[in-house]
Order: sequence, then structure tokens, then C-alpha cells
Amino acid sequence: MDNQFFRSMSYGVYITTSYEGGRAAGCITNSNTQITASPATVCVSVNHDNFTNQCIARSGKFAFTVLSEQSDPSLIGRFGFSSSRDVNKFEDLQEGLVKWVDGVPVVAAGCGYAVCRVIGTMETSTHTVFLGEVVAAEALSEEVPMTYRYYHEVIRGKSPRNAPTYIAEEPKEPASGGRYVCQVCGYVYEGEELPADFVCPICKHGAADFKRVE
Repeated sequence: MDNQFFRSMSYGVYITTSYEGGRAAGCITNSNTQITASPATVCVSVNHDNFTNQCIARSGKFAFTVLSEQSDPSLIGRFGFSSSRDVNKFEDLQEGLVKWVDGVPVVAAGCGYAVCRVIGTMETSTHTVFLGEVVAAEALSEEVPMTYRYYHEVIRGKSPRNAPTYIAEEPKEPASGGRYVCQVCGYVYEGEELPADFVCPICKHGAADFKRVE
């Protein structure tokens, strides 16, 4: 099977969140899709290993934020490359960036958000597909929604291994001068030398967490 086929399909970049048992959780998803218009119904696919999956299943609620091309890439690093089991991903976020709607934490950034009540599920070997009826929604801007193609080709980020669309990439020849890969999120820096004070634009880790690829 030619996995490159799936690169031709269209995906967005979303922060999907939930709250259960006193714990807020969130992760990056890219398979959020509107199913019907009236009543407004959507679905999202979340990996079984994500703590967010458990929170949605137990609480029966989830929200998602549509990131835009102008969204801070560090939000992807924060919500996509660590686990809510171990990290409070909402801690120290910019004031006003988190709001609570119908008992669910929402990242009020990008194009807007929706809050949903789970009305059905479907299980696959690795992911749960949650079907949700939208109970609240707000458009925040008219910015261009971020696609996964934009994330890969412009921001030059990598897919988390738990993403539905994750494809292991073949090693590439380093560009002239050098190629440095972030060991946390996979961001690639190309240049003669990696500056000592360089900070990854996605996960905000420093130069010490980059490895030169020969």
C-alpha cells in the first residue's frame, strides 16, 4: 500500500480538549469533521493512548479549537508532544487564552471553537471516533485555517506518533551546511551551525535538544 496517497487528503490542525475528575486534558487532532448541519454534528478521532481520550469517554463532552496559519506554533508543541497525564498543558497560558464553556476548557485562539456532547462512538484498533452534537460555538477570527500541509511544509513540523495520519518518514539527505532535528517534536533546522540560543518554534525547547543529522 502506498501511504503517500493519504498526503493528498485534506486535514486541519485542531486542539481537542476535555475535563473529567478535576483534570483538564487536551491534544492535537487533525481528523475533526462536520457530519451534519442540523443539528450540528461533528466527529473527532483520538488515540487510545491519549489521556484526552479517557476524559472524553468519562465526561461525555469535548471541545475543539480550529488553529489558523497565524496561531502560535508553540500551541502545537504544548498540546501535541506531551501527555496530559504528566503535564498541565493549560498552566501558564497567556491570560484570556483559556475559557470555560459548558464545563469544558477551551483554547480561545485561531479561527474559533466548538463544544460538543458525545452522542456516539466507534472503536478502531488504535483510535476512538467520538461523534458529538455541538452545544456551543464561537467564531474568533477570519484568519485562514491551518492545514496539515501548511504545518508540514511552512512551519516544518512533524506529526505526533499518536496522530491518525502519522507516517514514518524516510531519512533525507542533509541540506548544504547541516541539518538539525529537534528530538522533542521533530522540527528541522537547516543551516551551517545551530545557534546556541536557538529555541524551537514549535515545542520551545532549546538547542541542547537538537541533534545534527549527518
